[in-house]
Amino acid sequence: MTGDGTRAVRAGLPEPEAHEPTLPGPVFAAHFHLPGEATGPYTYGRDTNPTWTRLEAAIGELESPDEPAHTVSFASGMAAITAVLFSHLRTGDAVVLPDDGYQLLPAVRTRLESYGIEVRTAPTAADAQLDVLDGARLLWIESPSNPGLDVCDIRRLADAAHARGALVAVDNTLATPLGQRPLDLGADFSVASGTKALTGHGDVLLGYVTTRDAALADGVRLWRKTVGAIPGPMESWLAHRSLATLALRVRQQSEGALAVATALSARPEVTGLRHPGLPTDPSHALAVRQMRPGSFGCVVSFVLPDTAHAERFLAALTLVDNATSFGGVRSTAERRARWGGDNVPEGFIRLSVGVEEPPDLVADVLRALDAAKA
Repeated sequence: MTGDGTRAVRAGLPEPEAHEPTLPGPVFAAHFHLPGEATGPYTYGRDTNPTWTRLEAAIGELESPDEPAHTVSFASGMAAITAVLFSHLRTGDAVVLPDDGYQLLPAVRTRLESYGIEVRTAPTAADAQLDVLDGARLLWIESPSNPGLDVCDIRRLADAAHARGALVAVDNTLATPLGQRPLDLGADFSVASGTKALTGHGDVLLGYVTTRDAALADGVRLWRKTVGAIPGPMESWLAHRSLATLALRVRQQSEGALAVATALSARPEVTGLRHPGLPTDPSHALAVRQMRPGSFGCVVSFVLPDTAHAERFLAALTLVDNATSFGGVRSTAERRARWGGDNVPEGFIRLSVGVEEPPDLVADVLRALDAAKA
């Protein structure tokens, strides 16, 4: 059996060819030579591209190493999310979304409802979406949720949804395919923003959808072609290059996140501390059963007393950048309420742990907390 790290290094590479690079460079082409009938693997740049092909094969190997899968890459995570929703929902359908998921889901809800699609919501925790599944066409799961880090039982929800005739999509952005494999847990789609931990360097916007069902993939791919939400070849190449270090990054980030969470648990000014790897976390037992060992994600969330306290903490950090997004090699943190759209307290902090040495990060966080109390 090939380990995750080995698979990540080799995924999607072409067969070795003398005097050629291991990972060929990006193909910048709007069109390809096309004599005769319009058939063949590469015809026009909005349809297919060799650089996408290699990246999609690589992601498919990570999301579904034991069974064939189809991956469709996109220009961003939101392009991937909306491709699944809008390619498989019609007027009169019902969809179930988490009410504590990514902050753009409310905007997606508004658009879905404008098309005559019924949108039901429920929290991620305690598998609450089960209560609103009857008659739904599609169930959307986000586990762990962003930014609250709740976890639901994907297998249980997927089985219940399928029994009711619904499709199941899981946003796997935070876990990555090395932390969790939704398709193995019964989901029809694994969807993610490659902008975050998958590529991990904060220099690429990317999204993808992976499914084992060729017909479902065809619907998503047609949506991409129709709306033109295609990834750039340079972004696709950078993403593929970055996959080689995914296992190393996930391992280091998970270790660092747990160390930071453990240190925060002893601070009296910190409330609402969440990280699935923390033994005291409400979701820990389920995360241990459902996620891969030692890969509980890079994000730690917690609450400081108020806006001013949170801002003082962020300003005092030296190894952690005040920035949005998560999953990068450099640690970041932000006061999440500054954006609106998330139902979180004003002092809510989402901290994304990078690949710095965990003791250094812990020391920096504790020093910043001390400074913020002054």
